Amino acid sequence: MNGNKLIPRIWTFILCASAVILLYITLNDTVDLTGQNYSLVTVWLIVIVISFFSEYTDSSLGMGYGTILTPTLMILGFSPLQVVPALLLAETISGITAGLLHHSQGNVNLGKNTQERKATLILAVCSIFGALISVLVAVSIPKEYVKIYIAVMLFAIGFFLTFGERILGSYTIRKIWALGIIAAFNKGISGGGYGPLITGGQVLMGEKEKSAIGITSFAEGCVCFVALLTYYFTNSSFIDFELATPLVIGSFLSVPAAVLTVRVLPPVYIRKIMAGSMVFLAILTVINLLI
Repeated sequence: MNGNKLIPRIWTFILCASAVILLYITLNDTVDLTGQNYSLVTVWLIVIVISFFSEYTDSSLGMGYGTILTPTLMILGFSPLQVVPALLLAETISGITAGLLHHSQGNVNLGKNTQERKATLILAVCSIFGALISVLVAVSIPKEYVKIYIAVMLFAIGFFLTFGERILGSYTIRKIWALGIIAAFNKGISGGGYGPLITGGQVLMGEKEKSAIGITSFAEGCVCFVALLTYYFTNSSFIDFELATPLVIGSFLSVPAAVLTVRVLPPVYIRKIMAGSMVFLAILTVINLLI
């Protein structure tokens, strides 16, 4: 079978498998990995697999790592202040790596004086302001309010991608600044929500799908790095390495395959899956709130 046809099929299968696993976890909230029923090796294997598929989705779609993993890990028994710093460390490493690999494979051109490079720099600068403010807020408020914010954020992202074309209009630098600040705030306070806003917003303003994914991957790594430093100076417990280590392993292993996937996928196909992914996450959030 031709590789250019096989890879999109494998990609679709992995996305569907990830969706089924996430739906199962949501409907079976009795699973608690932080209890005494699971060994450290078992917890690590589970987290590595979930992290691998989530980062593969993120690096090939421009969204999904934090947005999927944050509610999933909380459903599995981890607290928000355990989850968020660990996710930020993993995404710092995998995001920057993915962005550089996307550039080397021609998915995005981050060369001197290109529009893509300018957008990446703007989004990276936005991370300084949005992430600093959001981490200070996340550390100072009860975890129940952080969970509520995460649920509201997912609904907002679904609405944004559904109706964004009517709202955003054409591509402008000012709009990139606005997207960057809002998305960086989301990332810092919840560990998720950056990719959907940035990737979807760029595409809706006319950026090519593959370029938007590459820009988002690299900029997201910068956002996570700034947020991670802020957690270090504001939270004495900082990183739970028993959670962070398997997250880093799983996410890093998935990056090369994800970058290759983007290189061969048709842009129209990528855009359709972007929209469908956010609709699914919105529906899943409703289910999780109702059960």
